[in-house]
Amino acid sequence: MKRKIEIIGSCITWFAVITQFVLMILNRQTDIPETIIRFFSFFTILTNTLVALYFTNKITKNLSIFNKKGALTAITSFILIVGLVYQIILRATWNPTGLQLIVDELLHTLIPFYMLIYWLLYAEPSNFKLKPILPWLAYPIIYIVCIMLRGEFSGFYPYPFLNVSKIGFQQSIINISIILIVSLILMSFLIFVGKKLKSIKL
Repeated sequence: MKRKIEIIGSCITWFAVITQFVLMILNRQTDIPETIIRFFSFFTILTNTLVALYFTNKITKNLSIFNKKGALTAITSFILIVGLVYQIILRATWNPTGLQLIVDELLHTLIPFYMLIYWLLYAEPSNFKLKPILPWLAYPIIYIVCIMLRGEFSGFYPYPFLNVSKIGFQQSIINISIILIVSLILMSFLIFVGKKLKSIKL
């Protein structure tokens, strides 16, 4: 059953990421190289790709980084952040239709929920400790640094709450700090829930 869930998770997530790439190329408003860079500038895309790689690795067992302690909880936390930020902040900013609507819901709703269910079912005790998870915070920190630096030179920011040219540097830093704090809180909450579930199972 676990393997089937991993195969389905891998297929759904790769489908969503690849289809979003195709849609972005077809509907591009700039040249292809810049469109590709912008595609990989979205935390949603990068994190869903992490989920896809995680499930793929569980099937093929090729990437040891996804087998390390805390990896599942960290990735689950990040994809839940993707879902929460979209539902709370970004959903009202646009109204996709057709295939774009389907892909949008997969990336921001179904896949985060699917990953959470997988975590609830199969997270091992090694994922219920904060110390091995903390190094994963380098991922959003490096992402933010790269996005802010590139935005300074290109003028493109993937999200309105990071757009320094419109909301100012101070507000951008406040928004970034809030997201990082929420990420840490969410990780801690998952660890707490995991320990409780473990004690119930025992």
